[in-house]
Amino acid sequence: MNLKSRLTILSFLQFFIWGIWLISLGGYMFANFNNPIDPNLGSKVGNTYGTMGWASLFMPALIGIIADKYIRAEIMLGISHIIAGLGLYYASTVTNAGDMYWAIFFVSCFYMPTIGLSNSVSYSLLSRQNLDIQKSFAPIRVWGTVGFIVAEWAVDLLGWTQNNNQFYFAAVAGIITGLYCFTLPRIEISTSTEKKSFATRLGLDAFQLFKSPMMTKFFLFAMFLGAALQITNMFGNPFLGDFGKTPEYAESFAVKHSNILISLSQISETLFILAIPFFLKRFGIKQVMLISMVAWVLRFALFGLGNPGSGLSLLILSMIVYGMAFDFFNISGSLFVDREAKPGIRASAQGLFMLMTNGLGAILGGLFAGQVVDYFTDAAGIKDWPNIWYSFAAYSLVIAILFFVTFKYKHDPNSISSVEH
Repeated sequence: MNLKSRLTILSFLQFFIWGIWLISLGGYMFANFNNPIDPNLGSKVGNTYGTMGWASLFMPALIGIIADKYIRAEIMLGISHIIAGLGLYYASTVTNAGDMYWAIFFVSCFYMPTIGLSNSVSYSLLSRQNLDIQKSFAPIRVWGTVGFIVAEWAVDLLGWTQNNNQFYFAAVAGIITGLYCFTLPRIEISTSTEKKSFATRLGLDAFQLFKSPMMTKFFLFAMFLGAALQITNMFGNPFLGDFGKTPEYAESFAVKHSNILISLSQISETLFILAIPFFLKRFGIKQVMLISMVAWVLRFALFGLGNPGSGLSLLILSMIVYGMAFDFFNISGSLFVDREAKPGIRASAQGLFMLMTNGLGAILGGLFAGQVVDYFTDAAGIKDWPNIWYSFAAYSLVIAILFFVTFKYKHDPNSISSVEH
């Protein structure tokens, strides 16, 4: 099997594992940990998802140092997947929200680093064969999204969204992926004698970007928008599942196959990636990121307005809008950071961008979203989902308005880095 095919399998498996449980975890917790009724379960679900943010603050850097200096990258990648797989097996055995918090935290500590590490392994191996990384990696990486979607469909069609079979499935997939990593071509440990400070090894050099007021604003908005990224991962499945309590919707497609419906979001994501170059050239980075923020407003508002019956088209439209909301900030923001960072800190700058969005942003989103869900949940455990989603839409709208007013930018069609410092 040639290298590209082997890396395509790696990318598929990498996100297949995550797709098995990420979308359905919230619904699983509400279905299994709410008897007797827990008025604070929304916060507990949010905090559990927030563990991915906490783990992202420090574990990718630490695992990266080990892979650079002590254990070959492909071996470290395999070990991390196997340990995360064992954590997922433990998650299948827990019976309360408190234990699930620590189980997912443990899983996240070893799974989250594999996202960047698998990219690093691919880059190294492609570079060794003198292949154009940017040209070669994109078709490989898209299979990661395909893997995520296939996993969502599999769990849905097997009827595992609300039982612990999903964790058994994910555990097996994680261990198989770990073993597969051991078969990848050998990546030698760096023998560089260059002395680097501990701060440099952790990627903290990128914090010098905060000296620029405009970059400070950008990273703050990245954090606040990052809070929105996981909200529908946390509560999309429970939201659709609650319609099953209404006889009118109990047998509807959106209730019976909520994961498949939600997977339209990931399908949309793959399509909107292709539109980014055109939008950047035509409108510029500020407008593209502003479009993303408005798309988040629509994503949440359409959830509030939709239902599995006459409002199914609104739910589908919300899934389609997600692709624009996610890609136009994440991908465009990453390009913006790359252009603004000096060559010596570009990798660290990307790490900082991820820290602000998937680290601090995810933590903030978990805390904020959980509190909102609890606020709109009555003593009987009934949730006012329209007002929950409208609250998230209002949050996104405030961010969009503040971004429009405070982020000063002059568009140059030939560059995305014309920022007024």
